[in-house]
Amino acid sequence: MSKIVRWQLHLKRVYSLKVAIFTGNYNHIRDGVSLTLNRLVSFLLKNGVQVLVFGPTIKEPEIDHAGEFIPVPSISLPGRPEYRISRSFPDAARKKVEDFDPDIIHIATPDLLGWKALKWAEKNKKTTVASYHTHFSSYLKYYKLGLLEPLLWRYLTNFYEKCKQVYVPSESMADLLREKEIKTDLRIWARGIEEESFGPQYRDIKWREKCGFNSDDFVITFISRLVWEKNLKLFAEIVNSLSEKHRNVKSLIVGDGPAMEEMQELMPDTFFAGFQTGAELAKCYASSDIFFFPSDTETFGNVTLEAMASGLPAVVADAAGSRSLVDHGKNGYVISVERKDKFYNLIENLIINSDQRKRMSQAALIKASQYRWEAINGRLLGFYREIV
Repeated sequence: MSKIVRWQLHLKRVYSLKVAIFTGNYNHIRDGVSLTLNRLVSFLLKNGVQVLVFGPTIKEPEIDHAGEFIPVPSISLPGRPEYRISRSFPDAARKKVEDFDPDIIHIATPDLLGWKALKWAEKNKKTTVASYHTHFSSYLKYYKLGLLEPLLWRYLTNFYEKCKQVYVPSESMADLLREKEIKTDLRIWARGIEEESFGPQYRDIKWREKCGFNSDDFVITFISRLVWEKNLKLFAEIVNSLSEKHRNVKSLIVGDGPAMEEMQELMPDTFFAGFQTGAELAKCYASSDIFFFPSDTETFGNVTLEAMASGLPAVVADAAGSRSLVDHGKNGYVISVERKDKFYNLIENLIINSDQRKRMSQAALIKASQYRWEAINGRLLGFYREIV
């Protein structure tokens, strides 16, 4: 084969990529992982990349997914039936990926399906990459499984060292993985935002009034799935305490989930807007005054970025993902979850100090402007092409 023919074949592979993605969540539930992956697939298809996605699903999935999706057998996660666990990588799915003949295997979830996909890639000499979406070890304490953490890290270290690259959402998360002796080539694949989707211009006074908020009320907002690993009880404790002292402090919770009913009991004076998307979601953010997100399990924190793009100061727990977005004292505050007193005092300072709120609001808008989905997913496509 001549050098020219070999070069032509090389160019064809580089610019006509085939990527098979294996994930534990793509369409059956709407969360940060599924939305991120659907955006990626849409971007890849738009740029001429062929994509197959493998993962669990249900009869009536929440997301009208992007691209071609191959479902695999799964069961409900014990105690969390809205999530699914893949049971196998069946022969029919294997035949699909064999016929597809991908250049890259991208594993988004290191579960049983992910492990079997990894072994298939090794056997068939395929390049494997992974993306780190969920900080699984930080979830264990919420289910009283902390003793399993060393075992989990051994598994993850073994899993990721078999991958050519691992894509993490922030430099702080990369540092954490390095501390756990994961030596794989770690690349930053951040999360992004559509510039026109969120902004202060969506603030709606009439909408606030419908929620029961007066013009001089100070609205503290939580937006995410209502699950206990988001540290919902800390949100309730701090906000309830502030409301007792400051009568104009009100609260807004946007989202749905298994903790909804108990949160309504814990916070009877809070307005629960339920699950929102699109223009209504943008209105929820912009019609608030501060974003309070005490979750310490975040690898990035899409909702924090959306809040910043809406011009809200963000008070967040010291999680690897959140501290990559919030510069303490500039566009919000980053606080250890053990320091309840500090959450209370710094939020109260924002309630009282309108000048500080305005400065942080402007800083939040500037920081959020640095994150655009087109550029972020373009960077990941560059990583793909580099390893091919």
